[in-house]
Amino acid sequence: MKNLYLLVPLAPLAGALIAGLFGRVIGRTLSHLVTIAGVLISFIASVMIYQDVMAGNVFNGSVYTWLTVGDMRFEVGFLIDRLTAMMMLVVTFVSLMVHIYTIGYMAEDPGYQRFFSYISLFTFSMLMLVMSNNFVQLFFGWEAVGLVSYLLIGFWYTRPTAIYANLKAFLVNRVGDFGFLLGIGMVLAYFGTLDYATVFARAPEMAGLSVELFGGHAWPLMAVICILLFIGAMGKSAQFPLHVWLPDSMEGPTPISALIHAATMVTAGIFMVARMSPLFELSEAALSFVIVIGAITTLFMALVAIVQTDIKRVVAYSTLSQLGYMTVALGASAYSAAVFHLMTHAFFKAVLFLGAGSVIIALHHQQDMRHMGGLRKYMPITYLTVLIGAMANAAVPGFSGFFSKDAIIEAVHLSSIPGSGFAYFAILTTVFLTALYTFRMVFMAFHGKERFETHGHGGHGHEDHGHGGAPHESPWVVTLPLVLLAIPSIAAGWLIEPMLFGNYFGNAIQFAENHKALAIMGEEFHGVIGMMMHAVGTLPFWLMAGGIATAWYFYILRPDLPPVVKSKFGLIAKILENKYGFDAFNDFFFAGGARALGRGLWKVGDVWLIDGLFVNGTARLVGLTSIVIRQMQSGYIYHYAFAMIIGVFLLISMFVR
Repeated sequence: MKNLYLLVPLAPLAGALIAGLFGRVIGRTLSHLVTIAGVLISFIASVMIYQDVMAGNVFNGSVYTWLTVGDMRFEVGFLIDRLTAMMMLVVTFVSLMVHIYTIGYMAEDPGYQRFFSYISLFTFSMLMLVMSNNFVQLFFGWEAVGLVSYLLIGFWYTRPTAIYANLKAFLVNRVGDFGFLLGIGMVLAYFGTLDYATVFARAPEMAGLSVELFGGHAWPLMAVICILLFIGAMGKSAQFPLHVWLPDSMEGPTPISALIHAATMVTAGIFMVARMSPLFELSEAALSFVIVIGAITTLFMALVAIVQTDIKRVVAYSTLSQLGYMTVALGASAYSAAVFHLMTHAFFKAVLFLGAGSVIIALHHQQDMRHMGGLRKYMPITYLTVLIGAMANAAVPGFSGFFSKDAIIEAVHLSSIPGSGFAYFAILTTVFLTALYTFRMVFMAFHGKERFETHGHGGHGHEDHGHGGAPHESPWVVTLPLVLLAIPSIAAGWLIEPMLFGNYFGNAIQFAENHKALAIMGEEFHGVIGMMMHAVGTLPFWLMAGGIATAWYFYILRPDLPPVVKSKFGLIAKILENKYGFDAFNDFFFAGGARALGRGLWKVGDVWLIDGLFVNGTARLVGLTSIVIRQMQSGYIYHYAFAMIIGVFLLISMFVR
């Protein structure tokens, strides 16, 4: 099996190298064939590994020793358990769909081979991250997905907005990664190893230790390690206040929005916290921090989604809000529910992103929903799949998002961790908001009167896909992935019983004795149908229905009302449109501060101190000295004789004294 484990990450890597290094030689068709083949092999191998793991075979071992320092070994190793196996399936399946979709979406793009190389390399990086059995490899995968996302967000590098967005993503992630690296450093300092199994085994005995950080204050070691690791997750999984990079990353081509910002990279932080459950369970302070950050992200990002007009940005803010849900579940110790929502969300959010991309192709790269409408009769397949994704996102009973989201709401309701009350309020309010913004998008794009122009115009730094005329359904390479992703968007939720209440993850996820939310839910669980029947009488169901009804009223029955409401709530709308001023503050304080610091160092340090004082000052000093000495070298003998007499006189007077 070891060779099969190696095949999973190496097959996409091989595809990425061939397409990246020899893309111009082998041409477009071979480039996409070789990368798709790599990901397909990876997916098939993942299915086989999944079956093997479900049969009870878990692997945890080293594959390659990279570095030895004293007793410390830095290794490449795999931990293949049920949590890993599920993540491998999600990553390879969504990646495969995105690869196929890209053939249609990037058909006219001059950087076609380069794009395929990047997304294959991304798949390799993400697989290395989820398969790791130690912190070194986790960090390698963590940084590699960050690097590839930087390359992908700035893929159209001739556009200033894309370069700004990828730099922003890179810098914000550095902030999170600084915390992450400190956390890993603390683990190494106190545990003396970076191997998961050893760290988890020794964690309970380390739980009582404390560390002095600032001014003699003692902090619990576990709380410090967990919060530092979670700061890394806040960067990767775009949690408040490190969320600012994700909406801007929509500057990249749509396939990467689906791959990175829906299904895989942004969920790396969620996966990491779930993997670290044996550590987080030992610190209530860390769990409290996690649940509050998640609650803030969920609620405040959903509010911003309501005022967005760019179809991809609506889905981007929706992703932020859903990541907040997962984070809240982690904080409530419902790790299985968080990972379950991670899985269902990967499918339905990929559908929404790729569906948005399909609309963008049909409208010749128009992304503004105010210039859409009535598309359902032109694009029936896209409409149907997006509707399925929207229903899953809004948690309509029967669709996958309903099961995972309801489980999270119930788990938080049963949680006693400080901050869970606020979190419960936030996620309940978000149920209404999610249904509202999701169906606002569906109604604005696919229903109502047509607001688009029927003549094509190229855009986005590459050629036009359409050739004028009315919009039409996208080619099969675009619609097939949509249909294949829409199926698990409905069906994945029906696996709730084994995944949440059947000890599905085994020892991969651990709970403390007093965190029993999922166990209590398991006792009250009466099957999938029972859960749907019960839901009709609960508050989340009516909030969801209310959200859809509100969207229907405002955007179908009375489309004249939203501008009126907006003018009535001018200040709130302005705050939401400015995204609470985070971007302005960051630009002014951090970017402006860095520029001011640079300007100060240049003006004072470089111009005045180094050039002015040291370089030019030394030259001036030599000049002045030479002017003074020149006065003494007159050439007259009596001047020199006079100087000698004075010199002798001074010497005698010193000795005589």
